[in-house]
Amino acid sequence: MPRRKGTYRPSRRYRELAAKVDRTKAYSVDEALTVLKSGKKCKFDESVELVMKLGVDNKQADQVVRGSVSLPKGIGGTRRVICFAEGQAAEEARKAGAIEVGGEELAKKIQDGWLDFDVAIAHPATMRYVGRLGKVLGPKGLMPTPKTGTVSPEVGNAVREFQAGKVEYRNDTFGNVHVRVGKLSFARDDLATNVRAMLDHILAVRPASVKGVYLQKAYLSSTMGPGLRLAI
Repeated sequence: MPRRKGTYRPSRRYRELAAKVDRTKAYSVDEALTVLKSGKKCKFDESVELVMKLGVDNKQADQVVRGSVSLPKGIGGTRRVICFAEGQAAEEARKAGAIEVGGEELAKKIQDGWLDFDVAIAHPATMRYVGRLGKVLGPKGLMPTPKTGTVSPEVGNAVREFQAGKVEYRNDTFGNVHVRVGKLSFARDDLATNVRAMLDHILAVRPASVKGVYLQKAYLSSTMGPGLRLAI
């Protein structure tokens, strides 16, 4: 029977991997990674993603879970980092590897539509320029903020950390936190180390005002693969 126009049919590779997943089972981290790594390889190195459902009320400011963390084994690849800085701080950012450094002129470049970067770092002295970019950077999750370590007087260190794969996270409207924990080509033990480090970190930053079960569910998936529920 022909498919109706507009309907989606998963790829054969996805179906073969999904057939290995027991939807009634909660997998250990090692078991879940073994299943994900058992599928046929894609033409690109897939990311491995961890999604956690938290029992937080997003409407309460003191229950927003947001921050950044450096995972022990990195996340693979180099991220494109820009930096808002001037004077000596600008020179430190350039030496650390920022692809663009500046103040007012960098802000104008972004206002004009340039967004070819993954992370924006800002020295506190340049926030007068950065503040006007909220409507541009905010919706894309690129707005520098002290809570994630992207506003810092030590811009050189911040650029190096985020370039190497420091992970930013923030719960969405429904209390979900979605982060990349590495590449499928990583050794299973390295991925497991990153997953456990992220879970431990999220547990450690539990807001004091949260009642009941905090970390409710967690799933692991690859870019092109199914999600596997973790036993937490």
